[in-house]
Amino acid sequence: MQVEILNISGKKTAKKADLADSIFGAEPNDHSIYLDVKLYLANQRQGTHKSKERAEIARTTKKLKRQKGTGGARAGSMKSPLFIGGGRAFGPRPRDYSFKINKKVKSLARISALTYKAKDNAITVLEDFSFEAPKTKNYTDLMKNLNMTDKKTLLVLGQANKNIYLSARNLHGYKVVNASDLNTYDILNADNLILSESSVKVIETILNK
Repeated sequence: MQVEILNISGKKTAKKADLADSIFGAEPNDHSIYLDVKLYLANQRQGTHKSKERAEIARTTKKLKRQKGTGGARAGSMKSPLFIGGGRAFGPRPRDYSFKINKKVKSLARISALTYKAKDNAITVLEDFSFEAPKTKNYTDLMKNLNMTDKKTLLVLGQANKNIYLSARNLHGYKVVNASDLNTYDILNADNLILSESSVKVIETILNK
């Protein structure tokens, strides 16, 4: 499929980008998307959660009341989870939530996500550009020119550009990534996907392996 290439003023240029059907027009696989997004979110978790169990609570171990004759249940320690201030039963412990999926599944997930964006006409190809200095206003002006001020966008660059990255860093709803770091979650999380002209070739090279 062919997409018209825009400049930073939001106007059409004479050039067109060829988006490979093997990547932007493939048969989507929802289960691969589910696995890749689940992996991404799992890797964001620190896994440092911890609560104290009864063996770790510093409270008296004195028997509270006699064993029999009270009409109530037996109670041997204030550390019991039954009492306020006692240890927690089966509480969370530090753990690693990450898991692994095959490289082909990850590639299929990204291809599926890109295909969905293409079907929704949510992909814009932008002529390669750069800013002379990191300035937030430059990036907000770019979004105004593209009529994406109120939309959540993901700008994909062919290679790292510090000035563009720093210009968008403090803006809510706008994200800038390199084509080599593109992941399924970011693609689906954005309302519009903005691809720089050079990033298209990088994406196709990576996903066509």
